[in-house]
Amino acid sequence: MNDTTDRIAQFENMASADPDNEMAHFSLGNAYLEDGRAAEASKSLSRAIELNPEMSRAYELAGQAMINAGWTDQAAETLITGYQIAAGKGERKVMSGIEQLLQSMGRSTPTISEESQQRSEALSASGSFVCQRTGRPGHQLDGPPFRGPIGLWIYEHIAKETWDEWIGQGTKVINELRLDFSREEDQDVYDRHMYEYLGIDADEIRQAAKTNE
Repeated sequence: MNDTTDRIAQFENMASADPDNEMAHFSLGNAYLEDGRAAEASKSLSRAIELNPEMSRAYELAGQAMINAGWTDQAAETLITGYQIAAGKGERKVMSGIEQLLQSMGRSTPTISEESQQRSEALSASGSFVCQRTGRPGHQLDGPPFRGPIGLWIYEHIAKETWDEWIGQGTKVINELRLDFSREEDQDVYDRHMYEYLGIDADEIRQAAKTNE
């Protein structure tokens, strides 16, 4: 089996074993999308959204899957909702990705709702530490959870509450996929899940760190 086929099998097992695991459905949908299985990707990503309506990246990928499946009206509705959620959390990268998908269908970028604007402004004015993953106020970690630019990014952008949630999810990943950290490939699988859960673009972060050296 190729890498994508292996990943699909792993994620299908995770989603089946834990139907309420949002990350399992998100990862499965992403893998289906990469494999050209648009309808199945849409179903899995829609389930991830149902479990976590704040997961803006899931809306972006679900919209892409729906476009690929030819469901343009459903795709537009999903993307517009995702855009509003991303705007409320200041997630510029997701907003840009959704804009491009809407333009590919000849649809215009939605106007940010007054509710989203007020939410974003209120969070900025509160002075609280706002988690980029959830868009909610929280507590900052005491320090980077590990060394390097990605650990520093997590410290600067991810709330302690969200990091603690990932530790719980990560434990499920380790147990359900039977990961052995003495093997580099298993560490890579764990890291990939962490990046997806926390919304981390590892390559972009590493490149930015090199630029600033």
